[in-house]
Amino acid sequence: MTTLLEMRGISKLFPGVRALDQVNLSVEAGEIHAICGENGAGKSTLMKVLSGVYPHGSYEGDIVYDGETLALKSIADSESRGIIIIHQELALVPLLSIAENLFLGNEVAKAGVINWPLAFQKTAGLLQKVGLNEAPSTIVGKLGVGKQQLIEIAKALAKDVRLLILDEPTAALQENDSQKLLDLMLELKAQGVTQIIISHKLNEIGRVADRTTIIRDGTTVSTLNRKEITEDRIIRDMVGRDMAHRYPDRTPNPGEMLLEVKDWNVFHPDQKDRQMIRNAAFSVRKGEIVGIAGLMGAGRTELAMSLFGRSYGRNITGSVTMGGKPVDTSTVTKAVDAGLAYVTEDRKALGLILEEPILRNISLANLAGIALRGVLNPRREAQVAEDYRRAMNIRTPNVQQKVMNLSGGNQQKVVLSKWLFTDPQVLILDEPTRGIDVGAKFEIYNIMNQLAADGRGIVMISSEMPELLGMCDRIYVMNEGRIVGELSRAEASQERIMAMILNSVGKAA
Repeated sequence: MTTLLEMRGISKLFPGVRALDQVNLSVEAGEIHAICGENGAGKSTLMKVLSGVYPHGSYEGDIVYDGETLALKSIADSESRGIIIIHQELALVPLLSIAENLFLGNEVAKAGVINWPLAFQKTAGLLQKVGLNEAPSTIVGKLGVGKQQLIEIAKALAKDVRLLILDEPTAALQENDSQKLLDLMLELKAQGVTQIIISHKLNEIGRVADRTTIIRDGTTVSTLNRKEITEDRIIRDMVGRDMAHRYPDRTPNPGEMLLEVKDWNVFHPDQKDRQMIRNAAFSVRKGEIVGIAGLMGAGRTELAMSLFGRSYGRNITGSVTMGGKPVDTSTVTKAVDAGLAYVTEDRKALGLILEEPILRNISLANLAGIALRGVLNPRREAQVAEDYRRAMNIRTPNVQQKVMNLSGGNQQKVVLSKWLFTDPQVLILDEPTRGIDVGAKFEIYNIMNQLAADGRGIVMISSEMPELLGMCDRIYVMNEGRIVGELSRAEASQERIMAMILNSVGKAA
């Protein structure tokens, strides 16, 4: 095979942070090359250098592409050479059609007039290539994320892609959509398209990657060929240590009853006859980590959000007690006052204000805690944020840093800090490790264990069954809006959880 791309000694400096330090990367023509590393390791920064987001002159080092040393000035410059990047946050216009999105900025036009019949014809051919049957006139916003991801790839094919860069392409996809995308990557490889994939999902890397380069703290650690790629080896190189024990040891010591929810019923906010949660009941003791397992659509998030200030649903009924006393959780303020906190599964949209600095986000849920006689105290706000930065090991030069500039793992620590500042007795953690790497996951697990050791109760919702089995003292199983079973740590297994789900399908409440 011939070398298509070499990145030699790439260094990139941001204020107070060296994001890349002499990184080297070599990609062969026609291969799928994976890049792994913890959040903040520099993976996305390296790809932004390659794709012209960070232009020549803003970094040190050389990019040699197809034998030519490049001095890319913009994204358009890289795309003209067939280097196309698909970011984790999709860049489609939801109110435009598929055809309009595919050729936006790359219009099929002559003398300034768009040839729509030809554009639709080309769109149909591109959609066929990526396995979509939608009409070219379909509005993109009406499609699911999985199909939108395929449209992004079709858009790249419309630009005669030679090197396709996919940044966390399956992060927001369900299992079936993920498999379709991986299959398409293998098909594109067979057609001669070289690809770079950034992913935290080590099983996916093992399936599609010919070679894998691991980056740690902005430097290249290793490049592994297909025979060398194993989850244990990748993890060891990513975090600099063996992680034979993916979940930190903890001896459960549950105390007195903390939270009890009984006869909880919730109806859909818009479809008045559709019941989302049916007679749910669960409990949490002091010092206990309780898991909620279930397939997509089982109602886990709906249960959590309806409990936390009725943030979801209507016609909500049931009872909530804390420490044996009835509490009112009918608004977010009342839920927080009762001792509840909810860490949302969508930290970017619902958990953080990305344009604001760390200190503003941490104080957001407890402004009274940084006020003096009703007036906000900036010095107190900064001190509280600094205390949490140190306690939670938030990797940032200072608390004035905008949250949008943090890695996913550090963003999650900011969300946790925000709710811990309200001094909750029970924390509901909805997919607390989604989209973060194995090293950051381990840190989040340690924080959870410490919170439990301090006597707080934790409800953990996760789609990763090994995570629930590794962290939880008890697991409730949900399906179709009902809690269909409960398992102790000793009883729980993936097989038993799935059996409970399958045996409950279609049964009446």
